[in-house]
Amino acid sequence: MKVDLQNHERLKCRLRLAGSSMAGVARALGISQSSVTVVSQGYRRSHRVQSEIAGQLGTTPQELFPDRYDVEEEPANQHD
Repeated sequence: MKVDLQNHERLKCRLRLAGSSMAGVARALGISQSSVTVVSQGYRRSHRVQSEIAGQLGTTPQELFPDRYDVEEEPANQHD
């Protein structure tokens, strides 16, 4: 598992520019903000959280988290 705090900061910025936040992602999923943060930082994995972040940014989880997906763009050992 790769921790990437720079990507996390970029995602927070992109979410702000899109009118959202990590807290907004958490509310949309009915989970805690800290759960979203640990996934965004790379400490944990959740396809559900990654998909919600991507959806709010109008992109795909594969584009935001390329190291978490194999070449066929399938979730690689994801935990929801």
